[in-house]
Amino acid sequence: MGTPALRLQLARLLSVAGHPALLMPLAVVGSGWVHGAPAAVLQAGAAASGAVAIGVGLYSLRKVRQGHWTHMDASVPQERGELHRFLVPLLLGAAALLAATGQPLVLATGLALGAAMVGAAHGLRRWLKVSLHTGFGVFAAALLWPSVAGVLALAALALGVAWSRLVLGRHAPAEVLVGGGLGLLGGAAFQVLAL
Repeated sequence: MGTPALRLQLARLLSVAGHPALLMPLAVVGSGWVHGAPAAVLQAGAAASGAVAIGVGLYSLRKVRQGHWTHMDASVPQERGELHRFLVPLLLGAAALLAATGQPLVLATGLALGAAMVGAAHGLRRWLKVSLHTGFGVFAAALLWPSVAGVLALAALALGVAWSRLVLGRHAPAEVLVGGGLGLLGGAAFQVLAL
């Protein structure tokens, strides 16, 4: 697939394009649109997932600037544990806020399932560093069901992200597979619980 430098550049591009902070707000809006949600619901979903993404970004940036983390990717086990412990309550808090303000349960369910995926990755951290990039890529694809075109497009992106995580040396194959499995479980649960 081209020169090593080209492969690395493509891997970086896919890793950024499929980053959960960018992908999930788009997937939430896409899911709402596929299911015919009113504009107000789409805005609430985008605002909630966008706020979570911004919160995670600011938290990670602060950790790097303070010298506590080596990279915003939180690849070191201690960094990842800290990120998980920050992200789970943030996702659950956003889900609770949506539910308390009378938003459709489907929005809170998606955020809560995201928290469950991060919690599962945290529980497995002693054995492997689960690829949440891959997991959320697969989860995002599942949110777009029954739009076959949407599911296929995001599934292709999720595969590209999985490949990128391997090329960049961020994860081993088993970590990417487990991440994808968590995304499938989260997506299946979403289809059963929310729709």
